[in-house]
Amino acid sequence: MKRMMKTGVVAILTLLAMASCTKKSEYDKLVEKELASNVKQDSLFLGIDFSMDSKEFYAHCWELNKQGVFTNGVGNMSVKYDLPTQLNLPASMNFYPKFANDKIFELPVDFTYNDWALWKKETSNEVLLEDVKNMLEEWYGGEFIEVESSDGTFKVLVKVDGNRRIRLWKRNVSTVRAIFTDLIDLQALKDAS
Repeated sequence: MKRMMKTGVVAILTLLAMASCTKKSEYDKLVEKELASNVKQDSLFLGIDFSMDSKEFYAHCWELNKQGVFTNGVGNMSVKYDLPTQLNLPASMNFYPKFANDKIFELPVDFTYNDWALWKKETSNEVLLEDVKNMLEEWYGGEFIEVESSDGTFKVLVKVDGNRRIRLWKRNVSTVRAIFTDLIDLQALKDAS
């Protein structure tokens, strides 16, 4: 009986050890490699970067608003920028950053074709996703990889350059969302909580 218990305990410990040695995903390997490179990529777009504090961000957006480059976004709660030539069809991007320690650490951006309609296949979120992916690859170089969302319900395109991660997915029938995240600041926030 004691021998059977020992065998059972050894089997359970072996299974636990095997489970703790899970294989790293392609995404985990990419993040590890990019963070180990110690390359700092703070540039986002249109003069906005991770190193901006809230006052600098507001002043920058106000100046571009006066020049007619930016306008008020959805519900006057975001910044809107029209992309008349960057995508295959005229589109806009709405964005507003998240700050930590009064510095941008994440920037969600929603892309939508200006003449989106449910019945227009050329303005579908599938077409928009591919269009935005190509534009971002042109802006930042490299390619996106496809991974599952954290809850496993949909696919997300991901690109990591040093500390800058870009996640891209279909948010709803008319919108594609990109989230730019500073992985160093994200880790610091996790460690602090």
